[in-house]
Amino acid sequence: QDQLQQKIICPGPVTCLTASPNGLYILAGVAESIYLWEVSNGNLLAILNRHYQDLTCLCFTDDSSHFLSGAKDCLALVWNLYSVLQVEPSQIPDPRHVWSRHSLPITDLCCGFGGPLARAATASLDQTAKLWEISSGELLLSVLFDVGIMAVTLDLSEYHMFCGGMDGSIFQVDLCAWPVQRDRTFQTERENGKVFKGHRNQVTCLSVSTDGSLLLSGSHDETVRLWDIQSKQCLKTMNHKGPVTNAFIVLAPANMFNPDGKPSVPLPKFSKHLHGTESNDEQGSEGVTLRLGLHQQECGESYLEKAERMYSQMYSTREKNLVGDQEHLTIQVSELEEEVSTLRKINKNLFDFSARIITKPAK
Repeated sequence: QDQLQQKIICPGPVTCLTASPNGLYILAGVAESIYLWEVSNGNLLAILNRHYQDLTCLCFTDDSSHFLSGAKDCLALVWNLYSVLQVEPSQIPDPRHVWSRHSLPITDLCCGFGGPLARAATASLDQTAKLWEISSGELLLSVLFDVGIMAVTLDLSEYHMFCGGMDGSIFQVDLCAWPVQRDRTFQTERENGKVFKGHRNQVTCLSVSTDGSLLLSGSHDETVRLWDIQSKQCLKTMNHKGPVTNAFIVLAPANMFNPDGKPSVPLPKFSKHLHGTESNDEQGSEGVTLRLGLHQQECGESYLEKAERMYSQMYSTREKNLVGDQEHLTIQVSELEEEVSTLRKINKNLFDFSARIITKPAK
């Protein structure tokens, strides 16, 4: 068997985990706290405590600029990553939006495309799935089902929203249906053509292929199923030896098909203490660390401070040269005055010559 590349011990049981699409940061939910680590060096950059009960789900926007968190306290929070990184350690960062329209615990989150302009979907045990706008924080759509919703995802074109229920059913919601209604009820008996049936227990995860033709689902019935979205037929069933907690479709990396391919460099150990509070013995001196804003503490002067210092030195040197070489400056001024006087004479001669030519009477 392959050896583990790294075993990272976290401060407590991890209930949810996600990585930023750019690969720079890791988020983990431990009890009611959100832990933010920097992947390159394992530094713990922030601990966010704005939820009142255990975390259930975390996800990033596609540009890694924002992330969303959901918990058993029925709240879904939207965070600006760079605002979190810029806040002083003594202050508590504020989320950009607090969505409190669910009445029971949040079970899943899904973010569309568009970075801070994207739409996000939330699922809850209150039998609703809701669609939100991240930029404004407004609620765009709320769909009521007859069972609690455990998983939610969007297709690539964001034309459909797929919701997995506690009874094993998967519901397909058309986001562009007419007429447009903010509050909608999904009536299973009327929309039989939009329900995937096959799982015998609650659906825990959903994922759509990039071409929008296939849907992957995992369930507590110990199976993963691959569905054809158009016909709602199950194409393949993969059995497991326990409840499936997560499954998703990804593009296969090129290295996967290389027989000589080897695992990448293992991750560093993730720190259990906020960056800047560790003892000097624990901080390694190797490698290069890039940080934002206030995380440059104790790292010397910044680029702007260095540029300002060099400019002030250059300006003071110039002043000293002007004051110390007064005689040379006087000579330069006198030479310039002579040159100006000569140019004035040439200009006057040209003007007189032109005037004589223009006023000369015609023969």
